[in-house]
Amino acid sequence: MPGFLLKRLLQSLVLLLIVSVIGFVVLNLLPGGPLAQFGLDSSITQNDLDRLREQLGLNRPLYVQYFDWAWRLLQGDWGHSFRDGAPVLEVIARHLWATFLLMGSSTIIAVSIGAWIGIRSATHRGSTFDYAATVGAMIALSIPTFWFGLVGIYVFSLKLGWLPAGNMYTIGDETVLDYLHHLILPSIVLALVHVAIWSRYMRSATLDVMNQDFVKTARAKGLSERRILMKHVVGNALLPMVTLAGIQLPSVLTGALVTETVFTWPGMGRLFLDSLGYSDYPVVMGLLMFSAILVIASNLIADIAVALIDPRIRLA
Repeated sequence: MPGFLLKRLLQSLVLLLIVSVIGFVVLNLLPGGPLAQFGLDSSITQNDLDRLREQLGLNRPLYVQYFDWAWRLLQGDWGHSFRDGAPVLEVIARHLWATFLLMGSSTIIAVSIGAWIGIRSATHRGSTFDYAATVGAMIALSIPTFWFGLVGIYVFSLKLGWLPAGNMYTIGDETVLDYLHHLILPSIVLALVHVAIWSRYMRSATLDVMNQDFVKTARAKGLSERRILMKHVVGNALLPMVTLAGIQLPSVLTGALVTETVFTWPGMGRLFLDSLGYSDYPVVMGLLMFSAILVIASNLIADIAVALIDPRIRLA
């Protein structure tokens, strides 16, 4: 087990290095740059732009900028925003809770509903419910998240008036119920695609377990189907889902970016798009590295959890 953890940790560090290099190079090769917005002001001269470039360290070679940024990152200094001079970690922290709240609620909805649909589809294979679940999953996977968001706003906000069309809370009414009221629509929209994914994987895993010898032995002993399902099938079928949870995190983050934009949700997705629009490179790189660390850590935790749960993997 220690060797397994060390190997996965080294792989994670190498992956983080690759992500940082690619992200830094691509970001700095984009046209315009952080000083492009100042070039539109006729009162700013070329000397002013050169002075700003020198103050921000943008006049140095790209590899020097990268090593300086990486060294400060290792020391805990993620840089400062070009927009307001605030520390990058402080900027990210202000939007972190909103994103985690949205991702957490949508994940709970997706796992709960998706697992139930998958198990029921497997136990009622070939039924009307199974076919309906398959068709519904294909539709959910085929339609982009922003379309679901726009339809949800049109139906439940504009036509019915049941739910807010955006934002995280109502100004002057920042109660728990108000937060939940604003959370319902974006969390359901973000969860829709992942319900389809979870239900398909859960159906496949449940069918695979139901064909195992130990399930056939349980049936031969006279155990009821409900007892076999709850005691032998569900637990073993959920094991691959632990790994899937780690794999799905990048998809959840990407969906959160789109959902936050549609619903003006003040999370990291909105912050990323705003920072990209303002060419605020320190914040964009900070968000990129934070997301990469989050994804890699979740996959590492999922691998460890599977190894602890399943002795076959641990011993191998």
